Amino acid sequence: MNKKIIPVVVIVAIVVILAGWIATSYNSMVSKDENCSKQWSKVESQYQRRMDLIPNLVSTVKGYASHEEATLLKVIEARNNATQVKIDANNMSEAQMEQFQASQDALTSALRGLNVVIERYPDLKANQNFLELQSQLEGTENRIAVERQRYADMVKEFNTKIRRFPSNIVASLFGFEKKPYFEALSGAENAPKVEF
Repeated sequence: MNKKIIPVVVIVAIVVILAGWIATSYNSMVSKDENCSKQWSKVESQYQRRMDLIPNLVSTVKGYASHEEATLLKVIEARNNATQVKIDANNMSEAQMEQFQASQDALTSALRGLNVVIERYPDLKANQNFLELQSQLEGTENRIAVERQRYADMVKEFNTKIRRFPSNIVASLFGFEKKPYFEALSGAENAPKVEF
């Protein structure tokens, strides 16, 4: 009777250990996935902050540079396009990330054009409302960069976890897929031109 119980106990022990490992791996992946989603919401929050500041900035510039309507319209249009692109953090794909990033790149480009207009108006640069808005926008751009970096760090942890052996087996069993990274802004490899 003793000899029949030993193999059963060994099999049960193996099953319990395996089930425990699967549960631990699964829970770790869920935690990392949730961290990525949480961090993505922080990235979106900073982009939203930028979207909220832009109309005030445009209105302030419009008061000084009303004949620069084309540039202001480009900024407004780029902002509107960027607000239309939404990503579900739980169902993110490379294509969605590319679309989101393209809309944000277009907005960044339009804001650069606005900065050129601003340089032409010394009175505008001395306006307190404008200076405050400009400072807030610069701070927001820095926050965006920080939150994007944190998102990239969390995505790296998650993607590494689901690709390493043996946790990749659990990841494939439960349908965990790689999350996309942000890519560098188009033209980021070129130094900006500074002209006086």
